[in-house]
Amino acid sequence: QVQPVESGGGLVQAGGSLRLSCAASGRTFSTYTMAWFRQAPGKEREFVAAIILTWSGGSTYYADSVKGRFTISRDNAKNMVHLQMNSLKPEDSAVYYCAARTDRPAELTSRHAYNYWGQGTQVTVSS
Repeated sequence: QVQPVESGGGLVQAGGSLRLSCAASGRTFSTYTMAWFRQAPGKEREFVAAIILTWSGGSTYYADSVKGRFTISRDNAKNMVHLQMNSLKPEDSAVYYCAARTDRPAELTSRHAYNYWGQGTQVTVSS
């Protein structure tokens, strides 16, 4: 059973930074595809970033809206994945969810591809 647990959300001013963390159980965590999604009030849950295991080590993927500002990383020794968020904007305000899948999905950016979800952590960016 994989149960992601997020931490690190909060309130920050526009232009500031936050780092989200997600702890996930599992003996083969290093092979999991890990992702972050977010959901703002009245909107659908959207893809933010993902990190997968590849033969060369790992690959990362980002939504266009966060590319260059957010960085996803993983610490396999600690079964954790992080999302470093810089240059935050008010439109980044949302509940951020950590998602996991024990293999590589065909569609990394689809919320339907992930089997396991955390409870979410609120990120609020004030203008």
